[in-house]
Amino acid sequence: MENALEQAPAFAIVNGAPFNQLPEDLYIPPDALEVFLELFEGPLDLLLYLIKRQNLDIVNIPVAEITQQYIDYIQFMGLLNIELAAEYLVMAALLAEIKSRMLLPRRPDAEEEEDDPRATLIRRLQEYECIRNAADELDQLPRLEREVFVTEVDSSALAIEQHFPDLELKELLLAFQDVLKRVDQLSHHQITKEALSVRERMATILAKLEGENSLLFSQLFIRKEGRHGVVVSFLAILELSKERLIDIIQPEPFAQIRVSAASSAQVETETEHD
Repeated sequence: MENALEQAPAFAIVNGAPFNQLPEDLYIPPDALEVFLELFEGPLDLLLYLIKRQNLDIVNIPVAEITQQYIDYIQFMGLLNIELAAEYLVMAALLAEIKSRMLLPRRPDAEEEEDDPRATLIRRLQEYECIRNAADELDQLPRLEREVFVTEVDSSALAIEQHFPDLELKELLLAFQDVLKRVDQLSHHQITKEALSVRERMATILAKLEGENSLLFSQLFIRKEGRHGVVVSFLAILELSKERLIDIIQPEPFAQIRVSAASSAQVETETEHD
């Protein structure tokens, strides 16, 4: 059972690291997710979709039925608060005009071979269908050596030494402020008194860092304890840094702050100098 859980695929990969559990402070707004089942690139694309969905012949469009479905779709988009381009409304007006012209009776003295009011629209639909089919065929072509090119670089002779930028106290305080904001999202109005010790928290943090290359600054906090617990953890981190038992680093400018345990050799050297 444990092996099955360990081999479960990660639901996300961030900066190359797999995530198998959702963060405790994950907050998703109610309107954050919107799903669109059909995407249309313009009014002709929507019109062609309505025609093809019913297996209708382009040259013999039932204008009344298609016009009603087109207007229903536009009204539905309006209910979802989706902004519609003006060209969709222009096409709706054109369909309404064609529908009205076909409903009007012809005068007896009119020419027998009067142009079909649908002719221009049918021609535009046929041209658009040809272009879209050609685009679909191009999209099926292999992208390798067309958009993506394979190259190889020998990096064995490169000696790269990474220099971490100096971490200012301002950056550390901003990271701490972000942790406080996340804690507030999960905070409840409960008045409790817990005995929290900075020294005990220092030991807990060192235990977390044991065997780890480094951890994110935010991973060293227990958010369920609320603001009081977060402050105690922050004081413990500052005290560990003051005693040079941990290193607080920022791999590159604007990157997330990480914390690692100071190497034993470094600690011994610094102790001798002290």
